[in-house]
Amino acid sequence: TIFKNRGVKLERTYQLNTGGNTDFLNMLERNRLISKKVSKTEAFQSVAGERLADEDIHIGPSDYVPWQKDNKVCFIRMEGRLFGDVPMNLELRLSVEDSPNSAGVVIDAIRCCKLALDRGQGGVLHSPSAYFMKHPPKQFTDAEAFNFTEEFITGKRDN
Repeated sequence: TIFKNRGVKLERTYQLNTGGNTDFLNMLERNRLISKKVSKTEAFQSVAGERLADEDIHIGPSDYVPWQKDNKVCFIRMEGRLFGDVPMNLELRLSVEDSPNSAGVVIDAIRCCKLALDRGQGGVLHSPSAYFMKHPPKQFTDAEAFNFTEEFITGKRDN
C-alpha cells in the first residue's frame, strides 16, 4: 500500500523465508507447499493494487536451516518505478520467533467467533477474516479490514 500511496508502480517482488522449526522441515516435502504458497501469494496479490504476472511474484517458504531453530527470517524485495519512470527497489529483512508469532492473531480471531456466538450469529465473519487471515473469502484493504473488525467488535457491524 505504501508503494501505491507514493505513486510507485510495482513491477516484481519476492518473499523468501527460512527457519529451523518443524514447519520449515515439513515444507521440504514440496507437495506440502502448494496451498501455503497459493494463500501467501493471493494475500499479497489482493492488496497489490494491480495484479502481478505469475513470473513477477514469488512468495513462499524457501528453506529449512536447522540452526535457526524457531527463528524465522524473511527477506522481501520489491521493485518498481517512481515518477519519471525512475527505477527503485526496497529490501527488508525480518527476524522473528516463529511459533508464538501468530498466537495473538489466533486468540483475537477466536474472541471474534465468541462474540458472534454470543450474538447468535453464524457463518463466515467477513470483517475479522479479512483482518486476521492470509486468504479470506472476502478481501478488503488493510485499513478497511481493521475498521470493519473494530465495528464488528463494538456491534456496529454484523460480520
